[in-house]
Amino acid sequence: MGAMLGYLSHTRVLRFAGLFTWAIIAMPLIYSYWGPIDDGASRASTEAKWVFVAYFGFGISYFWLTRGLTSGGHHHWYDRVILLLMTICALTVSYLNGSGLGSILMMVAAGVIPWLLPVGIGVVWLTASQLTVVPVYHVLIGLPLFDSVMQALLYGGFSLFIFVTSLVARQQTEAREEQWRLNAELRATRALLAESARINERTRISRELHDLLGHHLTALSLNLEVASHITEGQAQEHVRQAHTLAKLLLTDVREAVSQLRESGAIDLAAALRPLVAQVPSLDIHLDIAAPLTVEDPERAHVLLRCTQEIITNAVRHAGARNLWIKVHRDGASVVIEADDDGQGAEQVTTGNGLRGMRERLSQYGGLLDIQTRRGGGFRLRLSVPGTPGLMPVAVPEGVL
Repeated sequence: MGAMLGYLSHTRVLRFAGLFTWAIIAMPLIYSYWGPIDDGASRASTEAKWVFVAYFGFGISYFWLTRGLTSGGHHHWYDRVILLLMTICALTVSYLNGSGLGSILMMVAAGVIPWLLPVGIGVVWLTASQLTVVPVYHVLIGLPLFDSVMQALLYGGFSLFIFVTSLVARQQTEAREEQWRLNAELRATRALLAESARINERTRISRELHDLLGHHLTALSLNLEVASHITEGQAQEHVRQAHTLAKLLLTDVREAVSQLRESGAIDLAAALRPLVAQVPSLDIHLDIAAPLTVEDPERAHVLLRCTQEIITNAVRHAGARNLWIKVHRDGASVVIEADDDGQGAEQVTTGNGLRGMRERLSQYGGLLDIQTRRGGGFRLRLSVPGTPGLMPVAVPEGVL
């Protein structure tokens, strides 16, 4: 039951309800042309053909426009052309059939308009389309002008109710997507903090080994070497064995310190994957070289925030449905390449997000390159120079 409710989101319910209402309208249309009436068979000929062409044109247009309702309102220009075509089809049904079925179809269209147009334009669009049916009521059906206007306004009121309901659904979608974005950022930041904590703990342990155990073992080794020169006989042999063991122990400690420091790097994939998983209204294809580690937690944090900004821009501004992100090394630098299939732009407009990315990158000598064109999406390439790994301390033989 829970899986079913998860599948039937409010956008899917809106779509299915609209398609169900559209299908029900076919019944009075069929009855008006092929029902038990005395208008003769001539009515069920050319006129019926064009009425059903308009009827199915409306259904196909509605099916297309509701294929993927998104809160950002980013749609292609032809989606608004299809909305106009859908409105014309609804009005055509009313004018050719001489009924108010077109007004009912516009009630179905009212559920789509808030996702495609701003609120003010949507209200005007909906009201004008309902008032356009007034001549049908007055001329074709024969109602008085006042009654015709009232009839159109009645349907307009129902349409506005559906419009507002759909608008609330869109706002809920926006809130849900914002909540998801914040949760994804929290998960990614938590993974980064966990990696940073692991590195800090390894660094602390390596320093303790180096500063405490290493120094004491060095002092012990030096004292045993001195003792080997002032002892004789069997005691001198035991001192030399102890000196050899101390040097072996110094070597083991040195190797342990080196391994701890060399493994103290952040796994970038573990931090980025929670950020790109199941982004609403966007399919993200992440290609990250494995293993890909970053020694500096601050640089890893910059890469995380830049990836987050790339995803946000693709959803909110680019209107993209797919985003490809490739993360790899280029020499000593970590490179992120992002490419989306959004609407693009004639030129790059630097907003707060892109400006923030440049500022973050510039602090560490990073670079950001952006390419875009109208209808060609956005392509970004950023790089952050890596930091040299923590090298083990060079010491003479027998000293850590």
